[in-house]
Amino acid sequence: MSTPQSKLFVTVTKQLTSTPDRAFDAWLDPALIGRWMFGKALRDEEILRIETDPRVGGAFSFLVRRQGHDIDHVGRYLVVDRPRRLEFTWGIAGESNDESRVIVEFAAIPGGCELRLTHEMDERWADYADRTRAGWARMLDELGALLR
Repeated sequence: MSTPQSKLFVTVTKQLTSTPDRAFDAWLDPALIGRWMFGKALRDEEILRIETDPRVGGAFSFLVRRQGHDIDHVGRYLVVDRPRRLEFTWGIAGESNDESRVIVEFAAIPGGCELRLTHEMDERWADYADRTRAGWARMLDELGALLR
């Protein structure tokens, strides 16, 4: 009998000067995803393809080329509750057998919205927690700049 894996939770919170609807949509629109989550604005990489099927059970694929290597970030949408909550699995095609889970919550606040992102992963990835937090924080900064 196998034992359940312990989970690690990395959380990042960001206040945005945009409505929850607009912030939520930026997570599902391939043209917008390519402007804040991936690309040269964030790191030295080329976007090859961004595809989404934003419905419960639908999949996404964000294929980029970094340092000569193709990396396909893939997952399935688990919750699509516009504009409050988005939940999806997150992994690398061909490399990740234990997809992690990302939960993004949006709440209206005066002047915009607060976005709370929780990345749930197996505790064996604990050495990557700070890097994961910093990566999401940087992407959310880019999202905030895009939605101004």
